[in-house]
Amino acid sequence: MFLLQKVPGVEVVEVRTKEELESVAGLIIPGGESTTMALVAERWGLIPELQAFAKAGKPVWGTCAGMIFLAEAAEGQKKGGQSLLGGLDITVSRNFFGAQINSFETRLPAPDCFKSFGSTDDFRAVFIRAPAVLAVGPEVEVMAEYTLTPEEKAEHGRDKVIVAVRKGVLMATAFHPELTTDLRWHQAFVDMVRKHSEQPDKAPPPLFQNLGRMPNRPPDMPVYGKEFMRAEQM
Repeated sequence: MFLLQKVPGVEVVEVRTKEELESVAGLIIPGGESTTMALVAERWGLIPELQAFAKAGKPVWGTCAGMIFLAEAAEGQKKGGQSLLGGLDITVSRNFFGAQINSFETRLPAPDCFKSFGSTDDFRAVFIRAPAVLAVGPEVEVMAEYTLTPEEKAEHGRDKVIVAVRKGVLMATAFHPELTTDLRWHQAFVDMVRKHSEQPDKAPPPLFQNLGRMPNRPPDMPVYGKEFMRAEQM
């Protein structure tokens, strides 16, 4: 939300209810613990609403756990599995890179759509207990790939994995762009939302009157804002 608010003309609202979901033109499903997120969404009756949102052709971006949510198939799920929203014709490995201790950062080549947002040829990718895409359907665009280390190649029997994809107005990244100061992934998603909203048959959704209030946010929830970003830049 901190980075989205840096993109001109963007209004941001947290989504926890059907009414809040109906108010937005695009949705970001964040990182986290995907099984827990699915259970909470089921408890609040949001799984059908989220599936309908995606299947209605509205823009959705899933990061890390959000990528798992958008996948048509997932390997390495916990016992009993979990609800998936689907929509992206991809198969993901839920914990491809291992446990939390195996989290890492690297730089990857930037996709072509970044050219209008900046001149840097690569971007910083933060992987935290991350998934990876093992297979994609014929209509899925590969936006970023990660070349495995020799140790990873020996373990998985492959040279590369896909870590960012897009199909129409659905986008997914295995890493966390929101943990950097690079706005380009957020700008790319906002661009998708705006182009979709400008279509003649797409009426603009109703908006909350006081979006800056961030509805339903617990007052004691930590916010990684200016101090976090300043420390990163040092």
